[in-house]
Amino acid sequence: MKVVKSDIEIARAARKKPIVEIGAKLGIDSADLVPYGHDKAKIGADFIARQRGRPDGKLILVTAINPTPAGEGKTTTTVGLGDGLNRIGKRAIVCIREASLGPCFGVKGGAAGGGHAQVVPMEDINLHFTGDFHAITSAHNLLAALIDNHIYWGNEQNIDVRRVTWRRVMDMNDRALREIVSSLGGVANGYPRETGFDITVASEVMAILCLARDLADLESRLGSIIIGYRRDKTPVFARDLKADGAMAVLLKDALQPNLVQTLENNPAFVHGGPFANIAHGCNSVMATTLALKLGDYVVTEAGFGADLGAEKFFDIKCRKAGLKPDAAVIVATVRALKMNGGVAREDLGIENVEAVRRGAANLARHIENVKGFGVPVVVAINHFVSDTSDEIEAVKASARALETDAVLCRHWAEGSAGIEELAHKVVDLAERGTSQFQPLYADELPLFDKIETIARRIYRAGEVTADKAVREQLAQFEAQGYGTLPVCMAKTQYSFSTDPSLRGAPEGHSLHVREVRLSAGAGFVVAITGEIMTMPGLPRSPSSERIFLNDQGYIEGLF
Repeated sequence: MKVVKSDIEIARAARKKPIVEIGAKLGIDSADLVPYGHDKAKIGADFIARQRGRPDGKLILVTAINPTPAGEGKTTTTVGLGDGLNRIGKRAIVCIREASLGPCFGVKGGAAGGGHAQVVPMEDINLHFTGDFHAITSAHNLLAALIDNHIYWGNEQNIDVRRVTWRRVMDMNDRALREIVSSLGGVANGYPRETGFDITVASEVMAILCLARDLADLESRLGSIIIGYRRDKTPVFARDLKADGAMAVLLKDALQPNLVQTLENNPAFVHGGPFANIAHGCNSVMATTLALKLGDYVVTEAGFGADLGAEKFFDIKCRKAGLKPDAAVIVATVRALKMNGGVAREDLGIENVEAVRRGAANLARHIENVKGFGVPVVVAINHFVSDTSDEIEAVKASARALETDAVLCRHWAEGSAGIEELAHKVVDLAERGTSQFQPLYADELPLFDKIETIARRIYRAGEVTADKAVREQLAQFEAQGYGTLPVCMAKTQYSFSTDPSLRGAPEGHSLHVREVRLSAGAGFVVAITGEIMTMPGLPRSPSSERIFLNDQGYIEGLF
């Protein structure tokens, strides 16, 4: 009987090459790397600046159907496809996000891929890595401290303490900190006020770092953060508190992309990590644009399903960075489609072709949506051993109905050898040059109309509602000159609707916008819908309960 190794066992057995050898594959001299040990490094700013005149390679987006507890394997497929492209002779670079400690210790247990399609060192990437998230947390909370300090020492900017919008962050799920009262304990501790915590990956500082083009752009964006309002409702910026310089200092090293390797010793950039259900869900612009200068193909992913991650990749990241994707891959599994078709988790191992056909409506919706951006699409069927030939054929038939190929991929078990067919399909799509990418809406469209466009065209909502206060707030943003910004939807990742239990491809539902926030530094307006939280909570049985050090001192439980 064949023993199936866990992700962490496979990663631990990897034969890693020194990071300077990985850099050399991309023409990066050792002097242009800032090593963090022998297997990871940051890429020097001077080297990045020297690449700007070079032509770009092909950009491939990997996205997925709506996530389910059955699993989709989007990061695993991203890494596998990068290895597959290298296997067929293309110089490919993988670009993915860093892992947040909140999900690692909460639900996911890790975010470095899986099986024989992983980036390594897996334990480091899933934990403290190169300290980027700690730097972002520190910069964010420095600004929070400066706000309270400014108010304590006389409030020269006349900040209305009732209208301070800047909250604190930490990189952990902690529902107890969502709403708090700070500065209790008397005069020496300042002015008591209501505030709260968000998770670091929802921080505007995270979004800024991931959208900044260079250090000067980073500092300018930090200065444009709105921290609150005066009594006359005029905004107060971070630069008004002289916070932008110190924040940029804390983020100077974090801005440089991180270089690691796949299990097959191919280069991967792992940098930045905004959530896709409450932020824009993409790795950094710095990493992606640099990779495009160094590789023939760049394979990047966008968080959660295509209704969130891909839409924001197209409408926010591509719009802001001037990127034009050449092709997209939509990842699906037979198990997840069966769950979308109404099958309970405990019954997923039983063949059910009809449930696959019902659930494939979710896949079809994502295919239609991605094609609506003018980007050619191929489907990756991430293989599980329980999949039957009839179930796989049902997925392929659903894709064919939309004139789309679906390719069975076995990269989890076989690495690059199991994803060669998909690699060839992606090259064929990209080399045809048929991509006619364009964002979903124009910059000039009013903010509420942008929200409505996304809701109707991507989510297939029947109506979009918002309280009077929300509409007035949007009008105020427009009056302040922010009407041309894109919209970042905060919505459950589990459904096209705002109801996480409504799987498949619902239509005609109502989408209610309960709050809007202006991220002036990042350059988008956040529309919060449903019950989505910017500070998640831990589940009843978090992954942390199964993470520990074994007798040999190795980490167990990350996956």
